[in-house]
Amino acid sequence: MSLRRRVVRERVLQALYAYELSHEPIQFIIENIVSDLEKQPESFGFAKQLILKVIECNNELDDLIRQRIEHWEFNRLAIIDRIILRMSICELLYFDDIPPKVTMNEAIEIARDFSTDKSDKFVNGVLDSILDDLKKDGRIKKSGRGLVNTGAHKQPKQR
Repeated sequence: MSLRRRVVRERVLQALYAYELSHEPIQFIIENIVSDLEKQPESFGFAKQLILKVIECNNELDDLIRQRIEHWEFNRLAIIDRIILRMSICELLYFDDIPPKVTMNEAIEIARDFSTDKSDKFVNGVLDSILDDLKKDGRIKKSGRGLVNTGAHKQPKQR
């Protein structure tokens, strides 16, 4: 049985936080923070995929965040909030089997558990705005379980 995705996402948050602060090679961080998930290949695969995709798309993800945070300096955002937003936007864009509603709920709960008192509301507001724009731009492509609550019909994957 695989771990609950929440636990895996929390581990991804820890790994990305360590990466952000230490600038150690990502493989070193994966080996030291998420390697115990290897006993559950599905969980480990999801964690590793999400970590690597967030790092690969970091500039794109940060640009999307910057566009939505009027009156805030990006570098002054809580590091945990930035990482949660990056992870969530990455899931929305690149993990076709995860419904947007699940991504949003997980981000809000993780922000509530790991960041400041107001982070859950902040993360919710920013993600909601980004999700609306991504939908309008046709950038949300979901399939299988990811179609739940999107109102989308299954389409071939295009990127």
